[in-house]
Amino acid sequence: MDENSKKFTDQEALDFHSRGKPGKLEITPTKPMATQRDLSLAYSPGVAVPVQAIADNPDSAYDYTSKGNMVAVISNGTAILGMGDLGALASKPVMEGKSVLFKRFADIDSVDIEVDTKDPEAFINAVKYLGPAFGGINLEDIAAPDSFIIEQRLKEEMDIPVFHDDQHGTAIIAAAGLINALDITGKSIKDVKVAVSGAGSSALSVIGLIKAMGLPHENALVCDSKGVLFEGRTDRMDQWRSAHAVPTDKRSLAEAMDGADVCIGLSVAGAISKDMIKSMAKNPIIFVMANPTPEILPEEIQEVRDDAIIATGRSDYPNQVNNVLGFPYIFRGALDARARTINEEMKIACADALAKLAREDVPDEVAAAYGKRLRYGPGYIIPTPFDPRLISEIPPAVAKAAVETGVARKPIEDLGAYKQNLAARLDPSASFLQRIYSSLRGCETPKRIVFAEGEEEAVVRAAYAFQQEGLGTPILIGRDDYIKNALADAGLPVNHEFETYHSRTSKHSDLYTDYLYKRLQRKGYLYRDAVRLVNTDRNVYAACMLAHGHADGMVTGITRHYDVALSNVQLALDPRPGERMIGVSIILTKTRTLFVADTNVTELPNSEELAEIAVQVAHAVRHLGFPPKVAFVSYSNFGNPDTAHSRRVADAVELLDKRRDIDFEYEGEMTPRMALNEDLRQVYPFSRLKGEANVLITPGVHSAAVSTKLLGEIGGALVLGPVLIGLERPVQIAQVGAGVTDIVTLAAMAAYELDTEHRSWAEKTA
Repeated sequence: MDENSKKFTDQEALDFHSRGKPGKLEITPTKPMATQRDLSLAYSPGVAVPVQAIADNPDSAYDYTSKGNMVAVISNGTAILGMGDLGALASKPVMEGKSVLFKRFADIDSVDIEVDTKDPEAFINAVKYLGPAFGGINLEDIAAPDSFIIEQRLKEEMDIPVFHDDQHGTAIIAAAGLINALDITGKSIKDVKVAVSGAGSSALSVIGLIKAMGLPHENALVCDSKGVLFEGRTDRMDQWRSAHAVPTDKRSLAEAMDGADVCIGLSVAGAISKDMIKSMAKNPIIFVMANPTPEILPEEIQEVRDDAIIATGRSDYPNQVNNVLGFPYIFRGALDARARTINEEMKIACADALAKLAREDVPDEVAAAYGKRLRYGPGYIIPTPFDPRLISEIPPAVAKAAVETGVARKPIEDLGAYKQNLAARLDPSASFLQRIYSSLRGCETPKRIVFAEGEEEAVVRAAYAFQQEGLGTPILIGRDDYIKNALADAGLPVNHEFETYHSRTSKHSDLYTDYLYKRLQRKGYLYRDAVRLVNTDRNVYAACMLAHGHADGMVTGITRHYDVALSNVQLALDPRPGERMIGVSIILTKTRTLFVADTNVTELPNSEELAEIAVQVAHAVRHLGFPPKVAFVSYSNFGNPDTAHSRRVADAVELLDKRRDIDFEYEGEMTPRMALNEDLRQVYPFSRLKGEANVLITPGVHSAAVSTKLLGEIGGALVLGPVLIGLERPVQIAQVGAGVTDIVTLAAMAAYELDTEHRSWAEKTA
């Protein structure tokens, strides 16, 4: 990767993998291990009972062990990413990462195994005896043609799914995109002419799957660096390439693409020219999937064709062919059906299900989370990787195909119930930030976010990452030489260009000073006070930028206490009309996402204020893509015990009862345990709250701040924020000493909030 295009420094990548426990995986028990009895049941003598049960009925291993939810990710490191043969040990970070994706997207446990041999036979012998331990084998980063040999042999010798994702993952996602591209262009898979740039394992798997879907063999011309794979060719031909040789007079990729309806690129950057694109048939379908740089960039295609449907392997262009859309859900369905293999029918079922999902109307919560309404068409033929519907739609299709083709040990009889069960497995925290980031990357006009403390190294690193991730345009308040020094200290390109402002030399200083003095003159401020604030306080200067529409949002706070930073901002900005400022902490756990308010602004809200906080936070939560379920939490449950503070909370609930504009579930007062556990709440059958609450309205700042900080430090939860809502322009304030990731997240939250209704200073003063 080009050093200037990297989104992080090498040291940041090393720090990420080394901090805390080295690596990205750990093993945790799923049963209690607190007492001697627990240990006796878990090991000796209790473990003897399931041992005998499995000996009597081997299939019961799926019931009594983790086998049915365990996949081995295995490599010999001969084709690591785009880096080549670096050896088995060097592949371990990649295999750990793949295991993380299995857990992250499909709740599948995974173990990485690195086999230190380049001999296919030795590799096969090492892996084939692992069948009893795992429900499936995911092969990864193995060079062709060994990858073909290894996968085929292991599929023959093992009775669990063996799947080489580098081949089949890309094939399945590309096939899904092709199904929809053909539908949009009105073309038939039985008639189209296909040119393929690349003859490696991925390219051959893509064209193989497309042929299995109905593409006539002679309609595909596959090209490697030597040209077309034609019948009679002997140079660099093996049994896998020979299977795609066709009788043809065409010998080059350029000739293969002349008149072609579809181009599949899985080769190298620059392999395809504009002239080749020009020569294609009307309404060409062009999938250029070389990474990190496609065979030809989409903008180059668009310079010569305005009728093309384009897909790439990159996240910064529409229609990303991303393997994460496939392998987690394929294995989820295969494991749940206890399949013996993953066959062509299961792959096609996955591709069909993905294609159908892209055609469906996107639910409101998904549209809200992405910040735009995704609509089926040339720019949306493949679902986005963080669509929460994937886990409930793709595995059932795969499992159904496994049953229909006779490879399932355990047919799933009630697919409807299975879909509901899958949806319940989804980790709501897993896709929370990614949905926000995807929304920002999809903005036609990037949001301009001010990083007020622009001379701090952590802030400079965060601004750089914010820009490189495509989340918006950072604006730094600070002196250019200090910013360049911070870039150098961080190991980032010193010549990187930021938009910067220094208050003492800014052309807007007088404008901001006049504006500030007009706001503050009746609060005891002199004109020279306004001059001093604008020239020396970066938070005030940044807030003035927002007030005048010169920027869209801001982030600050790492060098000043939250209350001080907020006070500075309030000198230039007011709450939105009819709203109040509220701090909302977002708690992301393995099983749920919680919103807690107010965690930073109103110390001891009265009943009216609690009711207002609930309404405002519920609307914000819905904007983030979650249907709000609000619980007013207290020491008491519905008046027991009856205290002054619990009555204050109960009165807030009564105030909402009298309003007719409430469009969300709410209940209280109740303890957090009661709010988060529907089973416990059965003792209160009158409760209006269905399911678990996801919004907790606390009786005061102290209880909210203490509880969320405890969860963040020792509870194993990721706590974001507090996120500030209610100001007329989006401002986010980090905690003192916050790290780069926290700053980037809050900057993204400031940019994302712009999707709500905010009026610019110019609109208000017009």
